[in-house]
Amino acid sequence: MPKLIAAAFLALLFLAGCAENTTPPTFKQALPTATHQPVSFNEDVRPIVEAKCLACHSCFDAPCQLKMEYSDGLIRGAHKDPVYDGARFNTQQTTRLGIDAQTEQQWREMGFYSVLARGDQTRSLFENMIRLGKQYEFAPNSKLPENIELGLSRANQCVSNEDFSDYASDHPYEGMPLAVTGLTDDEYATLTGWINQGGAISPLVAKLNDADLNHINRWEAWLNDRSPRQQLISRWIYEHLYLAHLYFEDEGADTRFFEIVRSYTVPGTPIDMIATRRPNDDPEGPVYYRLRPVAGSIVHKRHITFPFGEKPFERTRELFEAGDWQVDTLPDYSRDSRANPFVTFADIPARARYQFMLDNAEYFTRTFIRGPVCRGQIATDVIRDHFWVSYHDPEDDLYITDAEYRDKVSPLLALPGQDSALLDLGENWITYQGKRNRYHELRNQAYREAYPKGASLDHIWDGDGKNTNALLTVFRHHNNASVQRGLIGQVPLTSWWMDYPLFERTYYELVVNFDVFGNVAHQVQTRLYFDLIRNGGEQDYLRLIPPGERNRVLRNWYQDSGSLKLDYSYASMDDTVPSQVPYATSAFNEELGARMLLKFHKLNAERDDPINRCGGSDCGRKDEPEWIREADQVLSELAATRAEFLPAINYLPDVTFLRVHNGEGQRTVYTVIRDRAHSNVAFLLGEDSRYQPENDKLTIYPGIIGSYPNFIFDIPAAQLGLFKDRMKALKAEEPKAFESLVSVWGVRRTHRQFWEILHDITAWHREHQPLQAGIFDINRYENL
Repeated sequence: MPKLIAAAFLALLFLAGCAENTTPPTFKQALPTATHQPVSFNEDVRPIVEAKCLACHSCFDAPCQLKMEYSDGLIRGAHKDPVYDGARFNTQQTTRLGIDAQTEQQWREMGFYSVLARGDQTRSLFENMIRLGKQYEFAPNSKLPENIELGLSRANQCVSNEDFSDYASDHPYEGMPLAVTGLTDDEYATLTGWINQGGAISPLVAKLNDADLNHINRWEAWLNDRSPRQQLISRWIYEHLYLAHLYFEDEGADTRFFEIVRSYTVPGTPIDMIATRRPNDDPEGPVYYRLRPVAGSIVHKRHITFPFGEKPFERTRELFEAGDWQVDTLPDYSRDSRANPFVTFADIPARARYQFMLDNAEYFTRTFIRGPVCRGQIATDVIRDHFWVSYHDPEDDLYITDAEYRDKVSPLLALPGQDSALLDLGENWITYQGKRNRYHELRNQAYREAYPKGASLDHIWDGDGKNTNALLTVFRHHNNASVQRGLIGQVPLTSWWMDYPLFERTYYELVVNFDVFGNVAHQVQTRLYFDLIRNGGEQDYLRLIPPGERNRVLRNWYQDSGSLKLDYSYASMDDTVPSQVPYATSAFNEELGARMLLKFHKLNAERDDPINRCGGSDCGRKDEPEWIREADQVLSELAATRAEFLPAINYLPDVTFLRVHNGEGQRTVYTVIRDRAHSNVAFLLGEDSRYQPENDKLTIYPGIIGSYPNFIFDIPAAQLGLFKDRMKALKAEEPKAFESLVSVWGVRRTHRQFWEILHDITAWHREHQPLQAGIFDINRYENL
């Protein structure tokens, strides 16, 4: 860039820092008049709700349980009790939309209060909140006042309409949408006009075509065959797909999604939902598996897709109908049956169960890493910020190939969490920990005998040469996490290698048997057992490291307090059996990762990753236009560098979306992920004491990773090099310099185009990955 232009930008940065606006918002006396034109909920109101409300009010973590992705969520209203409460002593009543109550009166009896009713007030709570949000206007792209609490730590007020005046007095700048560029005049006029006209709500009615009906009829006919064998298969499939957004054919942006539910009614009749707490609780009556359209808006954080068309149907039948295996007695839904799926479904060939999960490994890994309930602290506080996941080849998984071994270890694979008695927490945990450690001892012995030469890279499932589900990358973003197909980034500090018992246990512990409404005893047991699961995946991966070196590598992963867990909690690792992987260096973990990249190069969905694994002068993606290749090259200079040498990392949040656009109306999107480093991740509390900020790194992904952007930068391609240079020039103690950078290229909550830019990133995602795209959540969007 010419020196004159660069100097001009540097001056702009300086002036932006000096002009940092810290004045209170401007009060607007006159507000737009409510429209008198007829307002349709679906045609006029729903688009505004999707554009400005669902970014916060969706899923179980919607503030005050005011969920708006379904039309009846507005009818239901709000509740003072949060769904997420890791310290509650008593199990909470379930409050799932469309399941636990069907009428407005039933919701009122459960403690929900209306946000639309006016009562004795002149306005409803909904109108009061958007009016308050419209009355105050923040200075464009200014930092919000520090006294506005944001993020997951925010204490939601959950006021009723009668208490609104007190709320407005105490929180004058916290109307809705909360602390962000608000509704346009037209949007405000439409919403207030809708309220004045009675606030009528009409649900979306899904129109199914003949192809949809044919798919539904085919699946329901097969799933509801009454033979004992088919009933057991259908139960297993339901328990593994009840979270899925199913699709029959890839139709791009117009793809319709469906869900599988349990009903008391037969196919061809209206669905009568079986509303049990967990999907494997006793239905107390005949069960029929039914498919129904997803009724609400698609929000990214709970949008986990699964193909369910003709080919998956034939593949499922091929897997489960092979052989002449029979079911003499169907298992019950008792506590023991729920706790141990390996015993419950023992009649179904283990190969069929495992292969079904392998075929769709990204889906199943997403369910327990990204889901199932839109906030994942129970899982994420015991995983690293960046690691790779691979799976055992079924031909070399002894649980699949050795029936005697399978029968011996299956009783030891029961999972904790069924008991919620606080006084029994310690005893229950000791029991299940002991079973797990005994299983690990038997497993070590069995693999030692079956594979005396040790583990080999050939024992890793290669996707049968074509299935890219075989290799995955997980990113933790503090209180949530993401799963992406392929091996992304530089070789991570740790990796997992999962066999069928580990894969299935993780799914049942964190998804099927996890109760988001459960008490502290249930949640603690779940979290502690997942700690053991993580350690099991890591130890299995270390079987590929030379004997005598495994414990040294493992102790590097469990530094400081983590050594206590190695000595007193986890099962011992076999450090004597050989490894069949040859090594040329003593950097065993790094070399093993490099060998993984080399061996599975063609299978790896991110086989090149030039931004994070280049290190040269040609780091752009070869199949992209020149301006994007140049952007890749620029950003590669920020990737994979430790914070010790790139202090700018210390100013960045966990997930940053970066929109880069050229002068011809084209744009591309990157995700900048901050990989935080820890001495270990073995404990529930005290994460700050184990944090190693000097070792943080950035992984820069060309596309979307994450459901909860913490910030957005919007940068012209011609200025990307200057942005990079300013990032590299930032010092450790220069917060004002970073704020200046944000003022120029950052999209703060108060940015006049905040919504347009966020929605354009969603549109870009829909253009490039239509099956995966959905509305992003901004509850964690930071005030940089």
